[in-house]
Amino acid sequence: MITTLPTLVFALLVALLCGALYHFVRGGSGWYLLYYFICSMLGFAAGQGLSIWRGWFILKFGVLDIGMGVIGSLVFLVLGDWLSRIEVKNESGV
Repeated sequence: MITTLPTLVFALLVALLCGALYHFVRGGSGWYLLYYFICSMLGFAAGQGLSIWRGWFILKFGVLDIGMGVIGSLVFLVLGDWLSRIEVKNESGV
């Protein structure tokens, strides 16, 4: 569990860096950047939770597992990007 403010700020910094790098690679508007930031933070938190729950540690830095956080962040970014680019057809099949 993340217990100190510096650890929380560092985790937030790493998650936002992942989102910014993904936006640099994929491109898009400012709204996509905000969307990528949110997906990255949620994924980083999910990766941390999975790491603590299952006891899987890849790149541990104090109480923060950066490896699982980055993996979770990338998974959420890829899934979020894929879901955001689905276009809905307004045609009726009847």
